[in-house]
Amino acid sequence: MLIASKRKFAIDKLKKDLSSEFEINDLVEVKNVLGMEIERDRRSGKVSLTQKGYLQKVLQRFNINGDTKSVSTPLAHHFKLKATMSPTTIEECEYMTRMLYATAVGSLMYAMVCTSPDLSQVVLMISRYMHDPGRGHWEAVKWVLWYIKGTMMLV
Repeated sequence: MLIASKRKFAIDKLKKDLSSEFEINDLVEVKNVLGMEIERDRRSGKVSLTQKGYLQKVLQRFNINGDTKSVSTPLAHHFKLKATMSPTTIEECEYMTRMLYATAVGSLMYAMVCTSPDLSQVVLMISRYMHDPGRGHWEAVKWVLWYIKGTMMLV
C-alpha cells in the first residue's frame, strides 16, 4: 500500500490505525510503484511521477531505438484513420498478425492513464481499430511511439 498526504500526522495516524489491525512493514520512502518513478523536490514541496523506465522498455519492444526518428506531436494531421483501412487481402492480414497492435495500444493506454494525459485523444483514436487494424493504423501507432521517444528526451 502506498500512502501519501500533505500532512505527516495524517500518515502517522493511518499507519498506527493499520498496525493495530494488521501486521505491517514500513518501507519508508518509495521510489518506484507500478512502473512509475516517484521524484520528490522537498525544497519546493513537489512530487512528480514519471514512467521513463517503462516507456523505454515499450520503445525497445517495438524497435524504436536511438537512430529512429522522433516527432513533436502525438499524431500528425495527415493521419485520417478509418475502418476501411483494415486489411482486405490475405497478405495484408498476415502482415498485420506479425504486428503487435493490441499490445502497443495497451502499453500506450497504461502510460496515458498513469502519467501521460497528452496521449488521451490519440489512444482513443487508435484503440477504435484494435479488432481489425491495417497498415495505416499501425503507422499511426508508430508515430505515437516516435512522439514518446521525442518527449522522453525532454525529461
